[in-house]
Amino acid sequence: MPDDDVPAQLQRLRTPAGAAATARAAALLAEGADVLAGVARLRAEVGPELAGPAWELARLRARARPVFGADADLLLLTADTLEQAGRPELAARRAARLLADGTDSAADLGCAAGTDSVALARAGARVLAVDRDPVARELTAANVAALGVDDDVWVVAGDVVELVDAARGGEVAGCGAAVLDPARRAGGRRQLDPDRWSPPWSTVTTLLDRVPRAVVKVAPGLDHERVPDGVEAEWVSVRGSIVEALLWGRGVSATWRRATVVRDGGVTELTADADPGPAVAGPVRGWLHEPDPAVIRSGLVSLVAGDLGATLVDPTIAYLTSDAAADSPWVASYRVDEVLPFNLKRLRALLRSRGVGRVTVKKRGSAIEPELLARQLRGDGAGTAVVVVTRVAGAPAALVCDVSG
Repeated sequence: MPDDDVPAQLQRLRTPAGAAATARAAALLAEGADVLAGVARLRAEVGPELAGPAWELARLRARARPVFGADADLLLLTADTLEQAGRPELAARRAARLLADGTDSAADLGCAAGTDSVALARAGARVLAVDRDPVARELTAANVAALGVDDDVWVVAGDVVELVDAARGGEVAGCGAAVLDPARRAGGRRQLDPDRWSPPWSTVTTLLDRVPRAVVKVAPGLDHERVPDGVEAEWVSVRGSIVEALLWGRGVSATWRRATVVRDGGVTELTADADPGPAVAGPVRGWLHEPDPAVIRSGLVSLVAGDLGATLVDPTIAYLTSDAAADSPWVASYRVDEVLPFNLKRLRALLRSRGVGRVTVKKRGSAIEPELLARQLRGDGAGTAVVVVTRVAGAPAALVCDVSG
């Protein structure tokens, strides 16, 4: 369908007939209907104009439910905006920090589906949601209305680059705070060069220079050299995966780097006011510790190493080792049973001799494919093990850990 038809399609989904069609699609999905059968039934029941869009929206809401909870069943979404949308609890955390000084107005620059606009409004701000894409504006208008914050959100067409270039007096578009989430994909491909983001890196740095109470979402792999002086960089992980990286404007920044781990409803933070430097390396000891990716990305591995009395297994690899297990939110720990030079035949023989049949493979600093190696190492034994393929003192090695059974 041409892009010009999408706003009209979204508007139809917002009508009572569209809501009924989406509810029917959700029921068919819950019954286990596949796409061909489901859409065919919908076409017969609600007509061809609503059938496909209603099915797609119901499918996206089902995908969103584990993250957005009950809000998912009210949201208007597209596949692209669902992928870009952040977790509501993290959006609320960002909004609370951004508005902590009493600032009561905020610009959501590039509002996409409006999830940041909702969080900012729920935190007490009057929000200007800006996007030049009519689809984004339609989604945002629908979602702020569905979630009951439309009295505090104004959705307008605008060019983010132009608005940021015109920012003066610590404000952008008349607002005292701002959230910017540049698009980091084009044509279905991830844009690794920040200068090719939309808006580009120059707009990011201009916003951070001119609006002290700003936060910008960036790619987790952003080169630390890109982070402007006085700007805090934060990496956030949920259940062991990086979910966002943030640059906080100078009016909000409280440290140099921050690693944040969200687990079981709690938030744990590790900070450094300056570069702590690298951890030292040493021989493999009784326990291997895998730092959380937020710690690795933020460059704070040496702080964790110091707390644990641990050393790196290799100067270039972010695995730590120590004599004791670690009760720490920053690492996952594995008991080391064997360390040997990496050799498939020898590794398989060792596992067979230990009665290991099922293996979990982890790797760092190696080109092996974990799933393939796990299949190659699978045996008839009842035991289990974790095999870590990495470098130790510069040489390829396999660490056999947590052998049981």
